[in-house]
Amino acid sequence: MQPTTIKLHRKSKTLEISWGDANYQLSAEYLRVFSPSAEVTGHGPGQEVLQLNKQDVAVNGVEPQGNYAIKLLFSDGHDSGIYSWTYLKELAEKHDQNWQAYKARVTAHQRSLDEQETSPVKWIDP
Repeated sequence: MQPTTIKLHRKSKTLEISWGDANYQLSAEYLRVFSPSAEVTGHGPGQEVLQLNKQDVAVNGVEPQGNYAIKLLFSDGHDSGIYSWTYLKELAEKHDQNWQAYKARVTAHQRSLDEQETSPVKWIDP
């Protein structure tokens, strides 16, 4: 299931990956927020860490990891995720679904922060 091509487009901050006739363009932001590293996924279910403010991140390099994966080197210093061919294909095929779920999590997080900044006031007559 190894990709037939992998191209890093620095200007558009995308990684182009092909498996046969299927061609995908994955943004650096998308790849960064879905990094398979423990920093992002945690060490078990429910321990995921929401990645915020990654819209300006770029992929500075791609390193092969044997014949099964690549390691992406991001401009924010993150470099601990190993992207297996299987995981990359899953990210590519489920891009829209994953991205919508991520955006919903970011919105919920922002709403939670907004709620923490406001609280009801109870007036007490002197």
